[in-house]
Amino acid sequence: MRVILADDSVLLREGLARLLADAGHDVVAAVGDAAALVEAVAAHRPDVAVVDVRMPPAHSDEGLRAALEIRDRWPGVAILVLSQYVEKTYAAKLLSGATERVGYLLKDRVSEVAEFLESLERVRGGGTVVDPEVVRQLLARTTHADPLRTLTEREAEVLRQLAQGYANTAIAGNLHVSLSTVEKHVNAIFDKLALPRTPTYSRRVLAILRYLDQ
Repeated sequence: MRVILADDSVLLREGLARLLADAGHDVVAAVGDAAALVEAVAAHRPDVAVVDVRMPPAHSDEGLRAALEIRDRWPGVAILVLSQYVEKTYAAKLLSGATERVGYLLKDRVSEVAEFLESLERVRGGGTVVDPEVVRQLLARTTHADPLRTLTEREAEVLRQLAQGYANTAIAGNLHVSLSTVEKHVNAIFDKLALPRTPTYSRRVLAILRYLDQ
């Protein structure tokens, strides 16, 4: 796997580079700011970019904004955000729309190397990996109930497929049903989870995050 690392901590970059090299991966670039990250992705087209949220010059949300640019310009590049912070606005944007090849982990909550490497493989393979704390903060304003138990068996299966990154057409093929049937199940899931219709959050992403928070 070809990886780019973006973090303003030299020690963390070097540590991750050594860890990934020992695991057989190729770190094609390790950079310390968002502009250099975008340039490195343009030059190397990696499989995955591991990105911190707060980077120079302002140390606010530069990393996430760079990740959004990468998703827009090079959608085949997987993004794994690895940070101490949950930046709600840009995190929601990153996780909205197509949810394939994206992850958001909190540094302090990654307790095992194997867990990190598995997450990296999952996003590279088209999956979604989101830390439960990120889920909790993104969902804090949407619902306080736990309505997953109200889903039918088929609706629960559709939600599992959504969480694996499948589009509606792929879910229809996997479950051997029509596309319109899948769309009805998806809308029922949104309604039962009481997900809001707002321009700020994607209902599809919120449904996936709710599933991942089980």
